[in-house]
Amino acid sequence: MTDLTLRLARPEDIPVLTTLMNAAIAELLTPFLPPEGVEASFEVMGLDSQLIADGTYFVVEDFSHEDGGEIAGCGGWSRRATLFGGDHSAGRDAAMLDPARDAARVRAMYTHPDHVRKGVGRMILAACEQAAAGEGFTRAEMAATMGGVPLYEACGYTLIEPFTAPTSKGYDVPLARMGKALGPAPAR
Repeated sequence: MTDLTLRLARPEDIPVLTTLMNAAIAELLTPFLPPEGVEASFEVMGLDSQLIADGTYFVVEDFSHEDGGEIAGCGGWSRRATLFGGDHSAGRDAAMLDPARDAARVRAMYTHPDHVRKGVGRMILAACEQAAAGEGFTRAEMAATMGGVPLYEACGYTLIEPFTAPTSKGYDVPLARMGKALGPAPAR
């Protein structure tokens, strides 16, 4: 039994989040990509610290261990135009989205390999959707990795289009642009 708690990420979480993301990319993409694809994924994935600064990035802590909580997963949403990528990724766009016409972006979802299949991803995704709906967004979109597609489909996301992210390593990382209509924000 796990005791999962959701909170907003803080700047001091960044070192732990970076380690978690690297482990997730290295281990969880191996069933979906060849070794050169996993290696190339590090170039186009990672933490976008703007999400933490914007207050739209969550962590889930698992308090089921005797030694206290550990971060089991992370992910967020954005009211900015960038669809995917970390601080180091090319092509980022910090322009603000218009909830009346644009879809909120679900971003940088990672679960530590030791915590998969515990509801971490679903917890974060639900928090992202609720927060985005609370700011007037009626749709959410994401760039899903092949490893994430099954979770997102199970949570009601549908494929908009497959695409690839080219890398300097000569490998084009396969991604799936997925979307979902968001329900109205819960009444307060």
